[in-house]
Amino acid sequence: MKKLFITLLISTLCISCSDNKIMEENSELEKKINQYSKTELTFDESLLNEKQKIVVSKLYEAGKIVDRIFLDQVYSKNEEIEDTLSKSNDPNDKAVLEYFKINFGPFDRLDHNKPFFGKKNKPAGANFYPEDMTKEEFEIFLKENPGKEAEFTSEFTLIRREKGKLVAIPYTDYYKTELTEISRLLNEAANFANNESLKKYLTSVARAFQTNDYYESDMAWMDVDDPTIEVIIGPYEVYEDGLFNYKASFEMFLTLVDPESTEKLKTFANYLTEMEQNLPIPQEHKNFERGSESPISVVQEVFSAGDTKAGVQTLAFNLPNDERVRKAKGSKKVMLKNVHEAKFEKLLKPISEIVLDNSQMEFVTFDAFFNHTLMHEMSHGLGPGFIKVAGKNTEVKKELKETYSIMEECKADILGLFNNQFMIKKGVYPESFEKEMWVTFLAGVFRSIRFGINEAHGGGNAIIYNYLLENGAYEFDSKTQRIKVNFDKAYTVLTDLANNVLMIQAKGDYTEAKALIEKYAVSSKSIKILVEKLKVLPVDITPTFQIEKM
Repeated sequence: MKKLFITLLISTLCISCSDNKIMEENSELEKKINQYSKTELTFDESLLNEKQKIVVSKLYEAGKIVDRIFLDQVYSKNEEIEDTLSKSNDPNDKAVLEYFKINFGPFDRLDHNKPFFGKKNKPAGANFYPEDMTKEEFEIFLKENPGKEAEFTSEFTLIRREKGKLVAIPYTDYYKTELTEISRLLNEAANFANNESLKKYLTSVARAFQTNDYYESDMAWMDVDDPTIEVIIGPYEVYEDGLFNYKASFEMFLTLVDPESTEKLKTFANYLTEMEQNLPIPQEHKNFERGSESPISVVQEVFSAGDTKAGVQTLAFNLPNDERVRKAKGSKKVMLKNVHEAKFEKLLKPISEIVLDNSQMEFVTFDAFFNHTLMHEMSHGLGPGFIKVAGKNTEVKKELKETYSIMEECKADILGLFNNQFMIKKGVYPESFEKEMWVTFLAGVFRSIRFGINEAHGGGNAIIYNYLLENGAYEFDSKTQRIKVNFDKAYTVLTDLANNVLMIQAKGDYTEAKALIEKYAVSSKSIKILVEKLKVLPVDITPTFQIEKM
């Protein structure tokens, strides 16, 4: 009897331990989910006539397919994991599925892509390459097969093994079923489009999904002048490819134009050439060959899909990335106003109240937040693009490899500040805007760093923060644990950093890019202290879309 009692006691204790472990796991997962503040993004349906409503509906359906393609691009086991979680009745699995959908996979984008479901680490090259392929193997293959470099480094091919050998497979072949269906929906949407430029873009990108060539559709997108609907769909950003930053992920932005705000911002496009001339680098490295067109739109996001929806939400985008298109036509900047409004209220204002010196709190404004994003996006189109290295014509992104995304985002934020200062000198902004732009950006640094320093935007902001702190442009008070801008030093120090980053790009200096990242894209002492204080706040928003309920 005594033996039976002990056995039952041990069994009860084991069950209790197991229950406690499950409760701890559930609590930890709940914390992860709560890092994202659920936010409904609405739009004014009255802006659309009946035909336009059909266009938007067709594009929304296409976007849902883009989500499926990107899910596959992230990780080869994603569909299998999603299916398992969806069929489970375990409440914990339902919570895992919710976080899985936010991250487009079992890897926590806010925690250096650590797995939150399963134990396998995320492959550096996502699902763009064989999981067992090393960086060295790829580079050796190209040295031995120089004639295959173009197809293997193309943004629009996947690398696989066939009979033990590496091969490049065009997206059009690998995702044929999905891309055929998207093409059908785009052509159907084009049939209902009122605007000829939008119609041309939709039919052009539908063809691109069948040919693997996006040049013509990107050119057509630059010419879209629909006063109501702004949409872009295709493979663009290369962040997900952590191995080389070669492969482009599929994404879509479906938006409606805010005509009043867009009209106000067109002024800035007229200053692009002067901004390039004003860059703090030698004349021979300035890029006046990019197209002078730089249309700017302010929009309300209706739906986003694929790469842009995973984890942290995009505030704005600057496309296309094709340097040939940028040379011919420039690039288009699209500002997501309803996303800005949500992030300012739910994230930036609460962050500033915790990290900033009280004396500078008054300088945190929505206009400074919104205008920095505008200049950030415009600045992507400035500086070196096509370059020459060791007598060879090449591109910055190919020379900087996996460092490119962090360096490019760092450049855009540096020049965002630099060019906003230039706008003050030109009289576009009042002098009173200067303190607003510096302080609001500093608060925004911690919004970005919380996404993870391994992430391109977070890493770029860490470089700026640590460099400016090291050189006295930022001052951290260890007693109050608050940070402030030293206005007397800020511009001079920023100019030095701008020169450093731009010259790394101009020279295609991979070694120097790695060195800068290793030294400054780090969680320094004050970053750790301030980020720890911010743990009480959500890190970002996770959107629910009005259109999904219609």
